[in-house]
Amino acid sequence: MSDAKRKHDEQEGEEGSEEEWIGPRPQEAAAEPRIKKIKVLEHEQMYLENLPCAEYYEKSYMHRDTVTHVVVTKTDFIVTGSCDGHIKFWKKQEEGVEFVKHFRAHLGNVQQLAANHSGTRLVSLSNDKSLKVFDVENFDMINMMKLDFIPSTGEWIHPASDPQHTLAVADSESPKIYIFDGHGTNIPLHVLETIHTKPVTIIKYNHRFDVVLSVDEIGMIEYWAGSKKDFQTPTCVNFRSKLDTDLFEFVKNKTMPRCMTISPDGLHFATIGDDKKVRVFKFLTGKMTRVFDESLQHYIELQQQKQQIPNMEFGRRLAVERDVEKGGSSRSVQHLV
Repeated sequence: MSDAKRKHDEQEGEEGSEEEWIGPRPQEAAAEPRIKKIKVLEHEQMYLENLPCAEYYEKSYMHRDTVTHVVVTKTDFIVTGSCDGHIKFWKKQEEGVEFVKHFRAHLGNVQQLAANHSGTRLVSLSNDKSLKVFDVENFDMINMMKLDFIPSTGEWIHPASDPQHTLAVADSESPKIYIFDGHGTNIPLHVLETIHTKPVTIIKYNHRFDVVLSVDEIGMIEYWAGSKKDFQTPTCVNFRSKLDTDLFEFVKNKTMPRCMTISPDGLHFATIGDDKKVRVFKFLTGKMTRVFDESLQHYIELQQQKQQIPNMEFGRRLAVERDVEKGGSSRSVQHLV
């Protein structure tokens, strides 16, 4: 065999051995990794734009039963109360809140939680005929009273400079309002019997003018002077008769407010009624300035006039709202800032 033919056979043998190798050689596989195809989500940008911008469900501060009251104080505490009589104190931090203390305060439902204007005292009322007073900054219970009646609501009605921490508590079965010393006994300082003709459901204190607003179960709103005066009609208001005001608004519409809050400057107060309307009043004149209709009927009419959101989504939200109305409680969560 000639040298040329031998060389030719050796080259063919090398080529045949290369063809018998299946797949890439180990060195080649390491040098050239396989590129994976990236899956592209259809309408990805739209999904990204509609992601929530807040951190939901990051932590749970759950009570063992339904939370009915939330109070935020000027001393950066948050106090929550549930219908099983439990009260929890939380401290606001730079990020989030920190649990402080848990009280098994009442054997019955928490009817009302209220903090005074300076944020140093808190009162809780229950249908077990008990009243508890807390030192907020030291998260300690400092007083308790056994009442002779079932309270419906209560409010601190003393100025920040007053050494006596007076407290107004309404009887759920009569129009009487009892004035107690929050640091004293269950013997009332005063009993107000003529301000209302029906049981009182809301009491709010305007610290700027030392005036109390109270509402009874037929929707009648009354002004009366705070603890330093004679509990009569205050002189700071700009009307002589309620006929010059819009304070008959709820009686006229046969509804009643479920919640009331006073603005920080004391010049306005707002209510939300059983008819799902938010009404804003000027405090000194008693005149109504704005009405926001939040009723379902109002939103149904808006949807019919001009479609606000897709009909399927609107129907889903409408069903949720109706379920809430059907099983909702008359108690409302209140935020005191």
